[in-house]
Amino acid sequence: MQAVRTASMVAAIDAGLPPTALALTSAGVGLAGIDRKGAREALLSFPHPFRKVVYASDANVACLGAHSGGDDGIVVLGTGSVGFARVKGRELRIGGYGFPISDEGSGADLGLQAVRLALRAHDGRATGTPFLLEVVRRLGPNALTLVAWAEQATATEYASLAPIALRYAEAGDPLAEEVVAEGARQVSVLIRSLVEFGAPRISLLGGLAPRLVQWFSPDGVHFLSPPEGDAVAGALLLARRETHAPTEPRRQRKVRRYAD
Repeated sequence: MQAVRTASMVAAIDAGLPPTALALTSAGVGLAGIDRKGAREALLSFPHPFRKVVYASDANVACLGAHSGGDDGIVVLGTGSVGFARVKGRELRIGGYGFPISDEGSGADLGLQAVRLALRAHDGRATGTPFLLEVVRRLGPNALTLVAWAEQATATEYASLAPIALRYAEAGDPLAEEVVAEGARQVSVLIRSLVEFGAPRISLLGGLAPRLVQWFSPDGVHFLSPPEGDAVAGALLLARRETHAPTEPRRQRKVRRYAD
C-alpha cells in the first residue's frame, strides 16, 4: 500500500495537482501477487487515499490494456511468465505461480535451464559448447562455485542469463538452441490453452517476448496480435469503470458486511 500511495502521489504531482486531489480520484491498481491466498483481503483492510479504488492482478490490467478491454488473452514473458484471458465474463489464468515452481518460458526459467546444462557439461553428461562455457565463466569457475551461486540467486539473477542463451541460440549454439526452443514450446502451450478457452487473439507482452517469438511454431504464431496498449492503459480502464460505478451508501455497506 505504501508503494501505491507513493506512485499515486508522484502521478498527482506530475499532473500538476496537489496530493489532496487523490481524495477526489478513482484509481485502478494492478498488483502482482494479489490473487494469492489472503492477499486481497489484507490489502482491503488498509485505508487508501482515493475516492474509489479497485484492485486487480497485474495480468488482468495488462490484458485490459492490450485489448482495450475486449475479450482476448495475453502471455507475459519477462523475469516470470503468465497467461491470462477474459472471454464472455469468464477469466482464465495459467501459470505465473512464481519461480522456480512455475513461470515456464520466462527469463528466470531459461537461466535455470542454462545452469542445469552447465553442471551437466561439468560432469561430462553434456558437451561444453561456447554457451555453457560462457555461463561457467560468469558464475564459476567450477561446479562448487556455480552451485553456491545457484543456491542464493534470485529469479532476477537467473533471468540475467536469458539474453546470453538467446544470443548464443541465434548464433547456432546447439545447447543454447535447446534451452530457447524448450522455453518457446512451453509458451506455445500457454497460448494454445488460452485459445482453447475461447480467446480469439493473444498478445505477447514483456521484454523477452520479441526475441522468443522467433522460436515459436507456425501454429502458435497464427493466434498472435500486437497489443493495443500497455498495463497503464488497462489500469486506467479499471479506474474509469470505477468512476461510473454507483456508490453504495456507507451505512448499507456496513449492515451488509455484518449480515454476511
